[in-house]
Amino acid sequence: MPAVGESKSSPLTRRSAVRSGVVTSFSYVVLSIAGALAGVYLAHKFGRNTDTDGFLAAYGVYLVLVFGAQAFRMVVVPDLTRAEAEGRLAPEFTAYAIAFLLLGVPATILVAAFPHFFGELVTGRLPARATEIAGSALVWIVPAAFAQLLAALAASALAARDSYASAAAGFALGGLTSLVVFVLAADQHGLIALAWGLAANGAIALAIPLIALIVRGGRLRHLTGGAGTFAVRKRLWRLTTGASVPIAVQVLYLMALRFAGATGEGNVTSLSYAYLLAATFVTATAFSLSLISAAPLTRRGLDPDTAAEHVVHSGWVSLALVGAGAGIVAIIGGPVVGAVLGHAFSGKVGDQLGQLVVYLSPWMVGSAAFSITYPLLFVTHRTRLLLPIAAAVIVIDVPISIAARAWAGLNGVAVALGISTLLLVFALMYALAPRMLGLSVVGLGRLAVIVGAATALAFGGASLLLGAVPAAVLGACVYALLLVAVRQFGLSDAWHYVRALH
Repeated sequence: MPAVGESKSSPLTRRSAVRSGVVTSFSYVVLSIAGALAGVYLAHKFGRNTDTDGFLAAYGVYLVLVFGAQAFRMVVVPDLTRAEAEGRLAPEFTAYAIAFLLLGVPATILVAAFPHFFGELVTGRLPARATEIAGSALVWIVPAAFAQLLAALAASALAARDSYASAAAGFALGGLTSLVVFVLAADQHGLIALAWGLAANGAIALAIPLIALIVRGGRLRHLTGGAGTFAVRKRLWRLTTGASVPIAVQVLYLMALRFAGATGEGNVTSLSYAYLLAATFVTATAFSLSLISAAPLTRRGLDPDTAAEHVVHSGWVSLALVGAGAGIVAIIGGPVVGAVLGHAFSGKVGDQLGQLVVYLSPWMVGSAAFSITYPLLFVTHRTRLLLPIAAAVIVIDVPISIAARAWAGLNGVAVALGISTLLLVFALMYALAPRMLGLSVVGLGRLAVIVGAATALAFGGASLLLGAVPAAVLGACVYALLLVAVRQFGLSDAWHYVRALH
């Protein structure tokens, strides 16, 4: 393996890195667009009420498991990359798959047997109707989410071979299928049709990369050997520790929904839409970069300095786009939300949703930093503190959310989610290396100031001169020019770094 800093990349490998990133990003953009269209259809057809609060509370569980599954791709890719290099990818994959099934099958059976209990668990103080909707949805949502977990495992095995297109196609096609099922069945069956769509999504997202993996790896029997009891138990513990922090990140979101539920009817729905929009900005950039970087970084090796360099460079590419998205939403969020989602989201409700995305800016910074940082702990084998960090951040979030909600209501809940996520990221950086924490905080802090100032100057200035839509267009142009003007402060280096990842 080449020493750190000695890796040479040809123009072909640089193009490969960019191509892999584009393919992966495109699949998540398609997936996000399909999800957005489903959200738009849901808003127009079902509005903003107790039923949507109940369903979206259950959907929060889906997000916990699915985002946890996607984050676990960052965990397992280093292991599978090493296994591929040693010629033992098949048994490694099989051991992980069995471990996942040992969790997924009992969880699916429990939810199917006690839907009312789990519906009440996620809806809290919401009315009984919301509990009923949530319980019915969870029966489909939980197995759908575990199918996504297995799909993420298959995609990780392909990534260990530097293959990303099949998994990207599976996730994109699954998202589109989910939308079609929802639209076709919603008239007759109501909100449960979206849960059926999510189940279809999981089946397709799993089938396509699994077929590609079998084709690339030989006959099916090659994937079924070498997974003894000890190997499965070891991977189950690896899954528990590796998934603990990603799941904790999503538990913070579930807790935010619970706190939002106490601020008024419909606020769970508003926060859900704002969160999904904010997550789209992060997923299309930081998460995609983290997926294509885990395997090459495993081969290359890392120390605290190069780990911090990776976080800051990747953060530049991601947050530059996040800043543009937040600025556009800040200007046209209210009018566009009302026009797109329907009359239930017009007026003050639409303005509130647009503002929520802005209040989620600290969360977007923290989420981007998390996506970039988390796989590095598995590349460097620094995983000892993951379980304590996951537990601690959930406990700490409670007083933060209570205080923030008392201060600013629903907006405060959004801010609290960002604060807790940032504290989690700082803890992970410290677990990797105290020096890495210092270097990363300085680099990301400077980045946040530059991007925040450019966003405020471009979009804030434009909003003082023009109406909403012209101001958004002018602001985006000025923002791009400002970033080009300050590219010597890191953006140019970041782009060259990302191109040379493979």
